[in-house]
Amino acid sequence: MAGDWPDEQNDAIVADYFVMLANDIVGRPYSKAKHNRFLQAVIGRPRGSIEYKHQNISAVLKGLGEDWIPGYKPAFNFQASLVDAVVRWLDRHPDWLAPTARMAMGPSPAVLREEAMLWIGPPPTHSNAPPPDELQQMTAIARKYDVAERDARNRALGRAGEERVLAHERASLLAVGRTDLAERIRWVSHVDGDGAGYDILSFETDGSDRLIEVKTTNGWELTPFHITRNELAVAEERRDDWRLVRLWNFAREPQAFELRPPLEAHVSLMATRLRGHLS
Repeated sequence: MAGDWPDEQNDAIVADYFVMLANDIVGRPYSKAKHNRFLQAVIGRPRGSIEYKHQNISAVLKGLGEDWIPGYKPAFNFQASLVDAVVRWLDRHPDWLAPTARMAMGPSPAVLREEAMLWIGPPPTHSNAPPPDELQQMTAIARKYDVAERDARNRALGRAGEERVLAHERASLLAVGRTDLAERIRWVSHVDGDGAGYDILSFETDGSDRLIEVKTTNGWELTPFHITRNELAVAEERRDDWRLVRLWNFAREPQAFELRPPLEAHVSLMATRLRGHLS
């Protein structure tokens, strides 16, 4: 069988992919070969075609800012109906995106205590961005399904990300002997609410303020995010102190990068609630 896959075949392989992905996230053993043989019998497609479609699904999930199976490297130039099939599965299984379900797959409190220090790397640049065609496809998916809004509404994800950065800030100051500063760190958004324009009041080792706004996603580093006008205003007013910490790949292996004002030097801002895209 050649050509585009009909909806029933796309639905079958997407459902099976999520079974494997759920096992992969929690570290439960599974056989890719066994799943492939099952699909060959169900949809009548050859092994190689099924393997490549798995890679296409990974690419769709990457565009949606979601986890994918690392063993299936994202492959692009997929048919549009495959995106619809993945979104259809997610719509039918809202628990997959529910805060409690996603947090259950994320780092445990024990892990946070043992590995408080985050890996914070440089912001992504054009030099490490995907090829233009791939980036265009991923950006189109992210905009169509508004993954920035989804992450912004996921309060459990946002709270967990802030807790993770809070632990990192404390561990960083303790590591250099600034116990006095570590004890003064304040979780502003939790204690005072969201109106301050930043989530965490921390400190540099010299005692100067670090006003940290945390943006968290389970997706990859270029997943778009929302930023409010108030956050932008505070970033402009407190340029020397304000930081945006972008926490990504949260459900598996949290990593981060840090942006300093002016944000326009790092991201493309779109006027909705204001949405940031790494540029």
